[in-house]
Formats: sequence, C-alpha cells, structure tokens
Amino acid sequence: MKLILTQEVTGLGAPGDVVEVKDGYGRNYLVPRGLAIVWTRGGEKTIESIKKARDARAVRDADHAAEIKSKLEGSTFQVKVRAGEGGRLFGAVTTADIASAIVDGGAEVDKRTIVVANPIKSLGAHTVKVKLHDDVEAQVSLNVVPG
Repeated sequence: MKLILTQEVTGLGAPGDVVEVKDGYGRNYLVPRGLAIVWTRGGEKTIESIKKARDARAVRDADHAAEIKSKLEGSTFQVKVRAGEGGRLFGAVTTADIASAIVDGGAEVDKRTIVVANPIKSLGAHTVKVKLHDDVEAQVSLNVVPG
C-alpha cells in the first residue's frame, strides 16, 4: 500500500514522504490515526503543501539548532502538575506539558520533537531528549513540581 505521511513516523519517514507499507499497517494504524493519507496521482499538491509546512516549522539549520540546544541545556524548566500524597502524579507528564514549560522558559520547541524514554509519573528532577535537527539532540532538565 502506498501512503503519503502527514506526520513523522519513527522508523518510517517524515511528513510528505511517500512510503510503501503493508496493507494492514496502513489501513488499520496509519490512516485512522491521521499519520498518513492514501497516495493518489493528484496527491502531488498535498505532498508539496506538507513539505512547505514542515520546512516552515523545522529548525533552519544545524547552527540554529546548536544555538537552541545551548539555551535548552543551560537551564532547568519547571513543570507544574497535579500530584497526590507521596509525590505520585495523577497521570503522567505529557510532551505538551513539557513543551509549554519550555516555551514559558523562553525557548521555542515543538511537542513532536520531545522524546520521553519512560513516562514521568513522579515529582522531582527528570531528563528528556529534544530532537532539534537530524544531527542535534538536546538533553533537557526538568523539575516536576506540584501545582
């Protein structure tokens, strides 16, 4: 099955890429979740618009990414969450929570670039990875506090 990716899929491709996947994976996972659309000959315009949007959102170059990396790694960001007794959270800290904390701290990142290895379910210091560019990744320090 030939698909056009609308969002980044790890191990498969970036938005605007035309990929060939097994029918079940495309029909049951990628298309229903809005990660891809079915490829058609008229889809070339769609590919161009997706790539333009991706380029507008993307970090311009590796130098700009390195500048953002130094800003991110130079500070610790406060993430306020609802917590119960003993420091247990109601749910987990999401990438959207982390992105809003980083934006409040003065840096601009997209929540889709944040990689959380293990779900954050406790108060205290944590570290997450932000993929700024193909070659640049930043280790961001978070302090999860009750709020």
